[in-house]
Amino acid sequence: MKLICIGRNYTAHIEELENEKPTDPVVFLKPDTSILLKKQPFFIPEFSDDVHHEVELLVKINKVGKYIDKKFAHKYYDEIGLGIDFTARDLQANLKAKGLPWEKAKAFDGAAVVGKWLPKTNFKNINDINFKLIKNGEVVQDGNTRLMLWKVDEIIEYVSKYFTLKIGDIIFTGTPAGVGKVFANDQLQGFIEDEEIFSIRVK
Repeated sequence: MKLICIGRNYTAHIEELENEKPTDPVVFLKPDTSILLKKQPFFIPEFSDDVHHEVELLVKINKVGKYIDKKFAHKYYDEIGLGIDFTARDLQANLKAKGLPWEKAKAFDGAAVVGKWLPKTNFKNINDINFKLIKNGEVVQDGNTRLMLWKVDEIIEYVSKYFTLKIGDIIFTGTPAGVGKVFANDQLQGFIEDEEIFSIRVK
């Protein structure tokens, strides 16, 4: 099982980090060891002083596929979720400055929160889903899938050119604006519409 992550998929987030708008989806991977274990807190790693939260809508792949056409992509997932792509921003900036890969900043142990899953049939339109991250009782990230540069089915078409999608693979579809540093004792809660999908403590 692999985690396929999409970067720079919301214009406002691209602008807040002063990144260049991509012409194709930015893709990176996380190993399954990066998934934060259920009911466990997130421990800020000792190698970073600037870990950021990035809340993202998730899609779980339900069958094997390669070179999937966009018009058939909806058949390859039937569950929607929410998670956090934790990013060691200081480490990432250093790696980017040297032209090096991001894995150490993105794929470390515990760097991926995967909340509970909801049936796709719960939603009238996959391209119009509200989601948000609340930190210590305050909404810090507030997104909607209609604002994605590349929609879910387009992402599946694109990534399946390069990687065979397998049952259980999870796609992180990108984060909206509002990313920020986490501190010890922060409480992070993720919601799809009005339903809580995860709640974790930072240590």
